Amino acid sequence: VQLQTSGGGLVQAGGSLRLSCAASGITFSTNHMYWYRQAPGKAREAVAGITRGGSTNYADSVKGRFTISRDNAKNTVYLQMNSLKPEDTGVYYCAARTILTGSMNYWGQGTLVTVSS
Repeated sequence: VQLQTSGGGLVQAGGSLRLSCAASGITFSTNHMYWYRQAPGKAREAVAGITRGGSTNYADSVKGRFTISRDNAKNTVYLQMNSLKPEDTGVYYCAARTILTGSMNYWGQGTLVTVSS
């Protein structure tokens, strides 16, 4: 199983980035997919999630700025991040699970997002 995360980088405040997470080794369409992030010195936190049915949810801190989406034909989940702020800086991870409760079954390797002020 592999969740290959990409798209991170350095961007100025107010800019945009799109993260991608390509899954292999799992039946992507039956998995609920998530984005988490971990800022330096802080605990990992949930950013956004999308169910296998397409329902989405977001952390309050990113509502209205981030959009999670999935393409089951490409086995890929995306995180479009707009109006980025310095506090969005961190390592972003994608994760997958087959049920809506409990621990994640799989994690990606993470991609670094740095937002400069």
